[in-house]
Amino acid sequence: MSSSTKPAVVSRFDVDWAREQFPALRQNVNGHPAVFFDAPGGTQVPQRVIDAISNYLVTSNANTRGAFATSARTDEIYHAAHVAMADFLNCDPGEVIFGPNMTTLTFALSRAIGRELKSGDELLVTRLDHDANVSPWVALEERGAKVRTADIQAADCTLDMFDLRAKVRRTTRLVAVGYAANAVGSINDVAEVVRLAHGAGAMAFIDAVHFTPHGLIDVRALDCDFLACSSYKFFGPHMGVLYGKREHLQRLRPYKLRACTDELPDRWESGTQNHEGMAGVIAAIDYLADLGRHHSPETTTRRAALAAAYEAIVQYERELSERLISGLLAIPGLAFYGIKDPEKFNQRTPTVAIRMDGHTPRELAAHLGERGIFTWDGNYYAIDLAERLGVQQSGGMLRIGLTHYNTAEEIDRLLHELRQLVTGR
Repeated sequence: MSSSTKPAVVSRFDVDWAREQFPALRQNVNGHPAVFFDAPGGTQVPQRVIDAISNYLVTSNANTRGAFATSARTDEIYHAAHVAMADFLNCDPGEVIFGPNMTTLTFALSRAIGRELKSGDELLVTRLDHDANVSPWVALEERGAKVRTADIQAADCTLDMFDLRAKVRRTTRLVAVGYAANAVGSINDVAEVVRLAHGAGAMAFIDAVHFTPHGLIDVRALDCDFLACSSYKFFGPHMGVLYGKREHLQRLRPYKLRACTDELPDRWESGTQNHEGMAGVIAAIDYLADLGRHHSPETTTRRAALAAAYEAIVQYERELSERLISGLLAIPGLAFYGIKDPEKFNQRTPTVAIRMDGHTPRELAAHLGERGIFTWDGNYYAIDLAERLGVQQSGGMLRIGLTHYNTAEEIDRLLHELRQLVTGR
């Protein structure tokens, strides 16, 4: 496909302003400007996040609740981080739980839920999800629970809602679904999943790790019981965040230290928290808010600015997706996994997975990596999906994951390199 026939990127999104915030994007590899198409495994961070973490360690490094200055500053950052995440998710600060990562938080929650389960209770997971939203629930089979699995539509790697609907029953206690698939980008109808779960008297757990860089989350409107995400997927440091409805966080009995009070969020945050990471989370959310203000100066509150940021991001990433996917589909011998109909691009993130005849995913990733283009190969912990698609034993897939700091020119570089593998030119 020639450059003249590629879809034009016409968004008003100011990608130059965004890219200027990220010092990592200035790197070179073997004389090539680095292209970060590895965002689903973790995004790069703005300079302000680096500065916030460094400044905390220089000026405020202490534990909480001490009678001295650095501890008081840590208390302020701890509180401010919960408020920032509450703005990010549209919930109360006391409903925000921090931890080392989404996986650890999900295991902690599953253990607490396991205390309430009895033999015959059922949990429902899906074949589309990252294993962090599967194994913590499967582990509860030792409590006598039964874990059922909703299938996918293999043709476009979307959740089979008919199968999921049939498997939600009166014995279902929790339905665990991803907001978006980290391997292939499919966005699930999580509002319908929550409705189905609640209709059966079950709780709904949403893994939003992959979705957070690409779309605004509103847990109040969604009415989910729990939602987990990771700040290193939305331009922050390596930290996990769990939202839980206050009623559940107060009712469930977490495994915790005696020193932790029964107040929220303290009862769920056993042990010393990553305070410098919290400082970085605040900075990451403020970066997104400033991105919104840059594109919509009339916004006033941080939540409104975040909404404006995601409105601009969604449109820009849609245009990038169209350019990337149309170019990939024109390459001979390329197998594409996921939604490829432009009319359904509102149901996907700009994350795609492919295979190419004659090359393993690892060989493709290495070839691109030598030329400064960073992509992932393998199953990305979406083990059930890789098995369902029949690629688990042959190296998985090559994942290309865009975010809003990527450009049309970077996509063209990727497509050129892949075409050269097929045509030699």
